[in-house]
Amino acid sequence: MKLSDFDAYRITKTQNNTIAKVSSDPWAELPKDKTTAKQELSCLHERLADLQQRFFVDRRKKLLFVLQGMDTSGKNGTIRAVFRGVNPQGVHVASFEKPSTRELAHDYLWRIHKRAPSKGEIMIFDRSHYEDVLAVRVNKLTPEEVWRKRYRHINDFEHMLSDEDTVILKFFLHIDRDTQKQRLQERLDTPEKNWKFDQSDLVARAKWDEYVNAYEEVFNKTSTSYAPWYIIPSNKKWARNLLVARIVVACLEDMHLSYPKVGYDPSQVVID
Repeated sequence: MKLSDFDAYRITKTQNNTIAKVSSDPWAELPKDKTTAKQELSCLHERLADLQQRFFVDRRKKLLFVLQGMDTSGKNGTIRAVFRGVNPQGVHVASFEKPSTRELAHDYLWRIHKRAPSKGEIMIFDRSHYEDVLAVRVNKLTPEEVWRKRYRHINDFEHMLSDEDTVILKFFLHIDRDTQKQRLQERLDTPEKNWKFDQSDLVARAKWDEYVNAYEEVFNKTSTSYAPWYIIPSNKKWARNLLVARIVVACLEDMHLSYPKVGYDPSQVVID
């Protein structure tokens, strides 16, 4: 697989940039059933584990995956399903909740930059700096003249990371409103999932159209050659997980990773 095999899922100024026109159900390239998808995902887990180890010891690059999506789109579930079996020494997750008082005392990218990956590290952002042009915009937490400047800041920030050998892929987990309703209701109906429900989910749901508009402007302003956005149909969790895994594996395979050559002849080493 090559990353270019997934160009149909990339978001550009002329493709996949209008959420209502893009299906959130599995596309034709994906299996039609859960069993087939899970079998392929299991094979990809083995390949990803090997590639991640090679990436860790290669240490030429840094890798950043950004996950965004409406509530219940499955950011945590995607991380668990896709990165199962990798070495936790080289893969880390940063979750960005409501900023603390200390974080608010700094510029909005301060807490983000601290969690950028180091060489050989895969970093996954569960939500990200994009909340500062999404939630901040929709909930009117700062004036428009403030958050509008942030598209340029974000592009410059990501460009700098790219120049410093960070590979960036951004995933929008795309669900429709009916699927969100079903998943929220499941949280209420299942005692083991009650803890997942929060009244704020309903507040955000009431602003669905405003979030759609905000996301579409994010895509238009920040899907770049060095930090592209991909739209991931996520109504079916198994299809979502498989597609993200395919893209992650393809990204690593494109790097042609290898183990470093050693400066000695192993056959000449004698261990007493």
